[in-house]
Amino acid sequence: MRLVVAVVGKPRDRHLAAAIDEYETRAARYWPLEIAEVRETSGRGTNPADIRSREGGRLLERVPATSRLVACDEHGDRLTSAQFATLLGEARDRAQDMTFVIGGAFGLSDEVRSRAVRTIQLAPWTLPHELARLVLAEQLYRAGTLIRGEPYHK
Repeated sequence: MRLVVAVVGKPRDRHLAAAIDEYETRAARYWPLEIAEVRETSGRGTNPADIRSREGGRLLERVPATSRLVACDEHGDRLTSAQFATLLGEARDRAQDMTFVIGGAFGLSDEVRSRAVRTIQLAPWTLPHELARLVLAEQLYRAGTLIRGEPYHK
């Protein structure tokens, strides 16, 4: 099983980048983890649908052919940390690769949404994509500790 996190852009704030790096490093202790950052499209003179489409195409290029695509979106299924850990544990048991996709400032394209086998919500609010990446990384780490019965989850 391999996990891929495909995300638009790189974190701009160095403190947020450090926190993301910390949790992605922690999560990689539990899961084979690959981060795929794709170029963000400039919003100048371009409508949001075109931006979503361009970024979506770049994201889909980073999804391995055998991987199940999971879209991270505010309208997705709301999972507890334990339910998320179960989702990952079941994928691990089936040796099924998973790719989590986080869109840019304008969200995910319809093409990405239609390719997703599942859509999950990281929060009931709209999050900046850098913050969404941090939340996902922390939950990947937490899921690993839950599956191994380690004391991080309270």
